Amino acid sequence: MKVAFTTSNGAVIDENFRKASSYSVWDIGPEESYYVTTVFIREDAVNEDDKINARVEALKECAIVCAKEINGPAAAKLVSRHIHPMKTGSRVAVGTIIDQLQDVLRSSSAPWICKAHYTENFLEECIQ
Repeated sequence: MKVAFTTSNGAVIDENFRKASSYSVWDIGPEESYYVTTVFIREDAVNEDDKINARVEALKECAIVCAKEINGPAAAKLVSRHIHPMKTGSRVAVGTIIDQLQDVLRSSSAPWICKAHYTENFLEECIQ
């Protein structure tokens, strides 16, 4: 599954979802993960709603977006596009979150991660 992180340096989740100018996207599976790309956001939006919409649209291929902070309206827009918002509340290493997500993927997963993960076999395991 693809996961986007708000990070200014690629290593630490340290930015607010609606203020981040770029997102580091990783493909994360139960046993391996790898960096995919960085998504850059143009700042030509005139209001907050436009800023949020631009970010949600740019991240539409992601299953999860992980940010230091995500406000209610932004989280709601992500959820409406079937993207799970995650808020760390503080600076956290990207690698730490990747490790935690992989632990969840390897275990009997929570329903939200089952929906986020894209493989049919994994979904069958979650249901059992």
